[in-house]
Order: sequence, then structure tokens, then C-alpha cells
Amino acid sequence: MGSPVGFQPADETIGVVGAGIVGLAVGREIALRRPGTRVVVFEKEQRVSPHQTGHNSGVVHAGIYYAPGSLKAELCVRGVALLREYCQERALPYREIGKLVIAVREDELGRMENLYERARNNHVPELRRVSREEIRELEPHAGGVAALYSPRTAITDYPAVAEEFAKDIAGAGGEVRLGFPVTGIDEVRGGRGGRGGIDVSSGTRRARVQVRVDRLIVCAGLQSDLVAALARDGREPRIVPFRGEYLLLKPERAHLVRGLIYPVPDPRYPFLGVHFTPRVDGSVEVGPNAVLALAREGYRLGTVSPKDLLGLAAYPGAWRMAAQHWRTGLREYRGSLSASAFMRDAGQYVPGVGAADVVRGGAGVRAQALDRDGSLVDDFRIHRLGRITAVRNAPSPAATASMAIAEHIVATVFGKA
Repeated sequence: MGSPVGFQPADETIGVVGAGIVGLAVGREIALRRPGTRVVVFEKEQRVSPHQTGHNSGVVHAGIYYAPGSLKAELCVRGVALLREYCQERALPYREIGKLVIAVREDELGRMENLYERARNNHVPELRRVSREEIRELEPHAGGVAALYSPRTAITDYPAVAEEFAKDIAGAGGEVRLGFPVTGIDEVRGGRGGRGGIDVSSGTRRARVQVRVDRLIVCAGLQSDLVAALARDGREPRIVPFRGEYLLLKPERAHLVRGLIYPVPDPRYPFLGVHFTPRVDGSVEVGPNAVLALAREGYRLGTVSPKDLLGLAAYPGAWRMAAQHWRTGLREYRGSLSASAFMRDAGQYVPGVGAADVVRGGAGVRAQALDRDGSLVDDFRIHRLGRITAVRNAPSPAATASMAIAEHIVATVFGKA
């Protein structure tokens, strides 16, 4: 076993597992707000934001969807303000292009009204109902009978934001240690004259590197349940990976969409449905669907991890989830295999746009937390384990809320100033 790696003297060393946007935001918050504290962020890949952050569509959510009083609702609204200011300070892309949440059938109007009341309770700025005619004024090529319009909903470049967070950590004397897959977390009690700590290990027994930290925060995304298990946290919730696949409007058809166009979501399912998303690079994504991935990092249809599949099959919650949502799952797989089927759904919102107008785009994998009873965990979930804090669920709007999540975690770990 290797010896713990030494650092420059500091009052306290805080480790963060995961260099996605949440982990980097947490590391930055500690590094900048707690002088004398050294931060080291551990990332198994060779670059920052390689997974969920790096495959994010770039939407800065205004807070429309989340249950009033939930952590999601609170931190999303706060996070938007922090992120907007940060992007302006650093000259990062931040464009308020607006969002329409469109009802395409009369029987969706009740759900749309419920969504409006929820958004008002969440203090979504400048949200208003719009008629069929107003939809056409905002989006001349869109369909629908009525909609909610959120003019302040924005798009940004989350990988660029994450890179800037990493620079802030380094500038404050911290470190983002790449190529450091965490394979062990061991709490060490203080001996004579010592204060103990937590040894964070990477590698095998024969070739192991250890870093001693005083406290540890786990923000491991797709691997969050596995890393939390190393810290002897409970087994629930488990992570179930859902792949979201996108199509791209061909460049000559991108002008058909000005802002974000979303459906009225089905409250029985945690995903928002197929939507149109302009990107800061000028492209327009259509999607995503949401299909069960056969690997935690299964960005392609043919990527299969036997280990991940066995872990999923052995978990009772996965079978209970399948029993509840198998019909929806079949519909999503249909869209995955057929662009025509995919675009039939999308075409309700922008009539006249079909399979001939799109090409295959990228894909991302969402870390969906699942409880043992088959319930898909909707809100952020954070566990405290003495000197270790584990973020067990941080789904959308985690990127939007990342700086507010960081504030919340730092206040939880260190106490409010």
C-alpha cells in the first residue's frame, strides 16, 4: 500500500469525487469561500466534465416543473441567478431565447394550467399563458392550441462553465486530479497527536496511490451509488442509466425553430418528452427519448456492460420500475430505432418537420436514482456520513442549479456563516 500523498500546509484539506459541473462547483465554492482550505477534486477520466455535463443540451431551466418547496425548486431559481452573473463575468455564452411549453390537444390544457400554478409558486420570472395566435407570433412554424411562455429561459455551454470552475479551483491553490479513479475510501481515526482523516485510494493493492483528506464530498454522477458504497453509505438509491438520444435539424431547416419548444410533461413519468433545443453553436437538437442504457456509460446502442446489467437485474427496484413503466419504455425504444417514429411525436410541435429534415445527433446518459420500491427519485438527495457527504441524486436541473447546490452542500458540511 502506498503512502498518503502530501500537500502544502493547509488548515484543512477537502476532497471532492467527480469533476462534473456539480463536483467542480462544490470544489470552487469551498476554495473561494473558505480561506486556508485546500481542495482536491478526483476525476477518473483525463478531462473534466466528461459524462453528464459534457453531454448536456445546455438549457438553463427557469424552474417551471419542480414541486414547490422541493430542493430542486429552491436551488434552481437561486442557481439561475448565480449562473447568469457568472457567465456575464467570464464572457461565457448565456442567451435568453425563451421557452414555449405547448399543449397540442385540448385534453392537455388542465395539465398546462397545473404547471402554470406550480411555476408561479416557484417564482418563475415573467411566465405567461399564450394563445394559439401568440404561439405563431413567437414561433411561426410551431403548432399547438395554447402554451406557457417563459421568456427568461436560457441556453449556455456547460462544459465551458465547468472548465472555468476548474480554473477557479486551481487559481485558489487547489487541484483537479485527472486520471484518478477512486477505488477505496477509508476513514482513519486520529492517533496520538493526530486528527485522522479519510484516505482516498486509486489503483490496486500492488500499485495504490492514496490521498489523505479531512472531509470528502462525493459528486460521482453515474457512479454515485458505487462510490458511496466505498464510503459505506446505504445501498439505496441505486443508479439506473437512461440514454437520451438526439436528432439534429439539418442546417437548412434550423431556422424553423427560434427558441426552446417543449411538450406539456406527463406527471407520471420523470422525463420531459421530446423537445426542440437550439444550441449556442447554432444547431437545433430534437429529443431526447429516454431508453434504458445497457451500461452506465452506454452512449451507443450497442454498448453493453455485463457488470452493470447484472447489478441492475439483481435489484428489486429495477423490476418494480419495469412493471410500472414498460409501456412507456416500449414507446421510447420505438423512437430509438426509427427516426420516422421519433419525428411523428416531435412533428406535433413543429408541423411539417419530419424524418427527412433531421440527421442523427449525439446522446447522453442520465444517472436516474431508483428506490427499492421502484420509485424514480425526483428531488436532489444528499446523505451525510460523518466527515463524508454523498450526493446520491442530482438530476436535471443540476447543471442549472450547480452553483446553488454548491452553496447548499457547503452550508450543510460546514454550517452557515
